[in-house]
Amino acid sequence: MAWDLKSDRPIYAQLIEQIQLRIVSGSYPPGEKLPSVRDMAADASVNPNTMQRALMELENEGLLYSQRTSGRFVTEDVEKIMEAKNRLAMDVIEEFLEKMESLGYSTAQTVDLLKQAKEGKV
Repeated sequence: MAWDLKSDRPIYAQLIEQIQLRIVSGSYPPGEKLPSVRDMAADASVNPNTMQRALMELENEGLLYSQRTSGRFVTEDVEKIMEAKNRLAMDVIEEFLEKMESLGYSTAQTVDLLKQAKEGKV
């Protein structure tokens, strides 16, 4: 999965979101050892300090943990991963609903459009 960083928001915040996405999607499965900070920073084309800041935030959230001599790992707490997944999903849904509302659609109309799209009728 390629890093998709834009200049409209702080880079470390985008790194946090993208690492979270990799965790909840299974690209970084529970218990997996992450690449080194330097390797991840080089891959994302960011400063290692920026990557370190993002990883520390994810440790604070409980999605990652460090073992002093072995590196960083994805939590094995599946419930914690599901909480993050649900939080990300709610963010996407809220943004989508705001955009639909700005287009003049009510919630009921939005739901109808989603059903039509799912059935291939749009």
